[in-house]
Amino acid sequence: MTTTTAPTTHIGPGAALRHGLALAGRAVTKVRKNPESLLDVTLQPIIFLLLFVYLFGGAIQGSTDAYLQVLLPGLMVQNIAFASLGTGMALNTDISKGVFDRFRSMPIARSAPLVGAVLGDVVRFVVTLTVLFTVATIMGFRVQTDPGRFLIAVLLLIAFGLCLCWVSVWVGMLVKSPQAVPGTLVAFIFPLTFGSNVFVPSQSMPGWLQAWVDINPVTHLTNAARGLLLGGDWVGDAGWAFLWALVIAGIFFPLALRAYRKRVS
Repeated sequence: MTTTTAPTTHIGPGAALRHGLALAGRAVTKVRKNPESLLDVTLQPIIFLLLFVYLFGGAIQGSTDAYLQVLLPGLMVQNIAFASLGTGMALNTDISKGVFDRFRSMPIARSAPLVGAVLGDVVRFVVTLTVLFTVATIMGFRVQTDPGRFLIAVLLLIAFGLCLCWVSVWVGMLVKSPQAVPGTLVAFIFPLTFGSNVFVPSQSMPGWLQAWVDINPVTHLTNAARGLLLGGDWVGDAGWAFLWALVIAGIFFPLALRAYRKRVS
């Protein structure tokens, strides 16, 4: 395969953002032409919701209806985390097929293909949240606050998911095959989601586990989502969740760019 390289010209942040948005449109078009790629973010939320509510709800909360109210905000966080896994797999597939060789021949910012893939994942986040919330509403879940707080919860979840995507991008640049991406990322996502208060209160856990749960960003995001959807304090937890999201993006964005340069050089 012949490798082509774009002329070395300086590209400012504004132009880099425009290039990223243009390639985000490419990611959305790929989803539109291949809707079965959304099966993981449509079926998985339903399976988790039905499984945990009807299998464990009575034992954990005393009734399935009461558990549904507590569980749904946490499941929204969990499904955002799992939806972010697809970014790395899609990018690794593009590299394996030589798509990035074509990008390198174009006068665009080096980061644009990665930024475009991450921004395109907003579609997956909206789909998984819509499916989960619709099914939960049919099952009896009710928002107990106002539309404004509901919108803040959705925006906070999507912002956190976009930052978490950079972990997926980094792994996607490191592993050799697309099939290895989800297996590697699950080792990162499981301690975040199951080592939190998404499914059960932390008071029933051993002390060492409570210490992790209390600082876990998923716990803070879950508390914020519960406050925004069910009422109660949410500002402090939302602030901690947002800070965690910035830290994750601050660490893994440069790591992903570095791995990308090494992968395509």
